[in-house]
Amino acid sequence: MDREKKIIILVDDNPANLLIGKNVLSDNYVVATAPSASKLFSLLEKNKPALILLDIDMPEMDGYAAIKVLKAGAQTKDIPVIFLTAMSDSEDEEKGRALGAVDYILKPFDPQALIACIEKHSL
Repeated sequence: MDREKKIIILVDDNPANLLIGKNVLSDNYVVATAPSASKLFSLLEKNKPALILLDIDMPEMDGYAAIKVLKAGAQTKDIPVIFLTAMSDSEDEEKGRALGAVDYILKPFDPQALIACIEKHSL
């Protein structure tokens, strides 16, 4: 089946995580990477992704602040957001979901589990 690849934006301040994520996902998706929330918002001016993978612990604007902006925006409120983070407390996950995340995946992630989660939420 030859279909156009969906766009995913991966946001993480760690270059290694961006590279790993892009390598894992690029067979199935067009992956745009952003090292910060401000770069995410720049990418969103030109791209409408099927899904955003968002780190929480970032300098300047963390993932919690970024998802608040996304969910408040008319053009971005319906884009599914999955937190991809090392923050493992149940309170962190509850906060992320309360802010509008559709899922919460811990790093280091299992590539197959990440792809399955993305497919579940980006239909």
